[in-house]
Amino acid sequence: MIRIGLLGAGRIGQIHARNVAGHAGASLVAIADAVPQAAAGLAKATRSVTMPVDMLIASTEIDAVMICTSTDTHADLIERVARTGKAIFCEKPVDLSAKRIASTLRKVEQAGVKLMIGFNRRFDPNFASLKQRLAKGAIGEIEIIIIMSRDSSPPPIEYVKRSGGLFRDMMVHDLDMARFLLEEDLIEVQAMGSSLVDHRIGDAGDVDTAIVQMRTRSGRLCQISNSRRASYGYDQRIEVHGSKGMLRAGNIHETTVEHAGSKGFTTDRIENFFLERYAAAYRNELDAFLECVRSGQAPSPSGHDGLKAQLLADAATRSAASGKPVFVALSQG
Repeated sequence: MIRIGLLGAGRIGQIHARNVAGHAGASLVAIADAVPQAAAGLAKATRSVTMPVDMLIASTEIDAVMICTSTDTHADLIERVARTGKAIFCEKPVDLSAKRIASTLRKVEQAGVKLMIGFNRRFDPNFASLKQRLAKGAIGEIEIIIIMSRDSSPPPIEYVKRSGGLFRDMMVHDLDMARFLLEEDLIEVQAMGSSLVDHRIGDAGDVDTAIVQMRTRSGRLCQISNSRRASYGYDQRIEVHGSKGMLRAGNIHETTVEHAGSKGFTTDRIENFFLERYAAAYRNELDAFLECVRSGQAPSPSGHDGLKAQLLADAATRSAASGKPVFVALSQG
């Protein structure tokens, strides 16, 4: 049994806590949160206990720590846990500053510990199957990737103000997915963004609707579109066009039931929120992290995957502001 300590009892921490508590190969030893009542409530629900952050990090009864706290605490907590020799899982991003991420990764490497970043979409069964078929050459050489990611509704404006912006907060998942599918670094980024959903997002200096076009050194192309609003549900789709055909992964519906009538076929709504849409992905992600801890294999996605996605998000942010393409220095990753 791999003994887990959890930092952060918020929305994503609750998902991970329940998955650990229900896993045959792991035990949830303790939970810490800046809000004691949140930690206590989650500990009761998962039959765990609460523990102060410092005690949890230092505990010799814990093998690995999952960091699910606010973004501004991630880098510091990673460094503190790394000094104890424990394996680390951290929700994206490590930090909103690429320089700070790079500094933290150096300390992790010096400590010789495992660090896995929570890009959960890599573990979605449908996207993972698409990736496997690409690897087997199902459509020949990749030429164009199109990724669509649209939230069912925008987040609270207070969240937007501290999120780092759409490209760093929302699109970073899609930027990682592009790298994951292409297995080649993207070196040129051109982005456009607008505030069309909620004027308060624009007033806060962010965008809520965006398109990014990217190119690899070999010339392959990727296009990503994001919106903070989709009236029909949580829209998550990928299409990959290659020299021998095309692969496509579509949305997940609430049920597979279809109704046929005089007006044609109708289906139930697609899943409306990321927690439901990616429930299986979070479980598979935990399996991968535990296997990494158990076997000693290199984690994937790694801290360097997190850094490269952040560099692309930074490039997209600069491009959208300037209206010009931005070239990404691979040496930074």
